[in-house]
Amino acid sequence: MLTVTVKNSDNGVVLQCQGRIVRGDETAVLCAAVAQEQHHVTLDLTKVDAIDAAGIGVLVALQASGIYLTLLNPTEQVREVLRVTQLDSIFEISGLRPSEKILSEAAATL
Repeated sequence: MLTVTVKNSDNGVVLQCQGRIVRGDETAVLCAAVAQEQHHVTLDLTKVDAIDAAGIGVLVALQASGIYLTLLNPTEQVREVLRVTQLDSIFEISGLRPSEKILSEAAATL
């Protein structure tokens, strides 16, 4: 099940998603939440534990409809799906996972 919480921030609307973005009611919930907001929406994916082809399709369809999506803190599973589908170059992805922060900090000290 997907839960979407709307938060307003200085940079616009942030939709905090928790659960799975998969075929069925979950993708309908996400579409409805995004459609009610502005043309620039940040999806906080920190607590999304799964995404399938239908979920990816929804993200692509929303972007194609003129809604600019920023994906914030996607989990490793979501990042891997975006990488494999080569959609990581289509969406703006913000935030590093904790393991990536450690690696980037280590690289910066070299």
